[in-house]
Amino acid sequence: MAKELKIKMIKSTIGVKPLHKKNMQALGLRKIGQVVVKPDNAQVRGMIAKVSHLVEVEEEI
Repeated sequence: MAKELKIKMIKSTIGVKPLHKKNMQALGLRKIGQVVVKPDNAQVRGMIAKVSHLVEVEEEI
C-alpha cells in the first residue's frame, strides 16, 4: 500500500501570492481546518513546500 499525506489548512490565503492560492486550490484546500489526503509523491511534496507556512502535514501509512 502506498504512503499518503494528511494535509490540513491552518492559515488563510488572504494576502498571499496568487501562485500560493492556486497551489492551495490544487491541493483541494479551501477552508481553514479542512483536511485532505493526498498520495506521497514528488509533485505533492513540491506543492506543500511552496505553501508550508499555510499547512500542517502528517504522514499516514
